[in-house]
Amino acid sequence: MLEQIKAIVAKQLDREPSTLDENSDLAEAGYESLDVIETVFALEEAFKIDIPFNANAAEEMEMRTVGDIVILVEKALAKQKPA
Repeated sequence: MLEQIKAIVAKQLDREPSTLDENSDLAEAGYESLDVIETVFALEEAFKIDIPFNANAAEEMEMRTVGDIVILVEKALAKQKPA
């Protein structure tokens, strides 16, 4: 999953996935608000999940590092599995 998420983030930043790791800071890498929105859409499509997202509250989302995105996807996937 990490490699797939790194590929999505790297594409958004126009970088090689190998330049990113779990601790890569997205703001330092050049992520902007539009990148967050496009990444959410790409994650939803790639993992067939629904990520609750409000563009007006984008800063409240825990997406500061690549690792944060992994956690976000894991939580969304867990919500989809029947209890």
